[in-house]
Amino acid sequence: MISNAIKWPNGAKCAACLTFDMDADSLIHVDYPHDGNRRVAAISMLRYGPLIAVPRIVESYERLGIKQTFFIPAWCIEQYPDAVDTVLRGGHEIAHHSYIHENPLEQTRADEAHWLDVGIEVIKRATGKAPRGWRAPLYNFSDNSLDLLLERDFKYDASLMGADIPYIIRSRKNGGELIELPSHWGLDDWPQYVQSMDLNYMMPIRSARNGFDLYLREFEAAYAYGALWVPVLHPFVTGRLARWHVFAEFLEKVVAQGDVWFAPMEEIAAYVRGETDAGRYLPMVDLIPQYEEPIGRVLPRP
Repeated sequence: MISNAIKWPNGAKCAACLTFDMDADSLIHVDYPHDGNRRVAAISMLRYGPLIAVPRIVESYERLGIKQTFFIPAWCIEQYPDAVDTVLRGGHEIAHHSYIHENPLEQTRADEAHWLDVGIEVIKRATGKAPRGWRAPLYNFSDNSLDLLLERDFKYDASLMGADIPYIIRSRKNGGELIELPSHWGLDDWPQYVQSMDLNYMMPIRSARNGFDLYLREFEAAYAYGALWVPVLHPFVTGRLARWHVFAEFLEKVVAQGDVWFAPMEEIAAYVRGETDAGRYLPMVDLIPQYEEPIGRVLPRP
């Protein structure tokens, strides 16, 4: 069912990375720049992520012996240094996820470049090296994003949803390439659990196990067909006690099987690049942006 399947290391059935976007209360401040500080209840809910959930998640990873990836806005890195230190002590990757969750589709090219650079410098100070990967806030990858990432020597993106396995995104401007490590909304925890008037997202909240069933079915398909399983999670959402309890139970079982490759996104991207360069993997190539100009709409005939 996957025509150009990739062979994963050591005969693994599939590759997996639980990516956590530690947005914390950046979401409130970017949406409510004039009175975000007054929204105490919403801030409390979101601060649960770095203060309570991140240590819980990292402890589970340490017990299981796996390394994963955290996408963190630079403002959150500055605001929550203890959570960042916890992630780094666990040996996990910190990747770029904006400065304060600003929307690239609402920015000029110069503004997107500016805040990308500010975030890079913050990550360098916190981790000692430049980020290798990026995820656009709310998946808002713009027509400028790829070229800006290429100019700054990023290795992969994790914002798009164009395939079940890694593929190449190629610049329409200069032919430069990034590895794309795709996910999709069906693996995002917002539709499963998030209910917040302040965030303008009111979903019917599912029980921990009912919500997790979606991830389980997606994993079963990835395992059966050799795909890439990349849940897009948030510490304040999936890191809640009951939800993480269910996730951790599942991880213990799958890690014990020994036939799923859990790795940080940067390692997965490096492996895909190596397999591609060696000619052992022929990925799909998507030209970005897909269109050079607006297509418009059908207008009434005169």
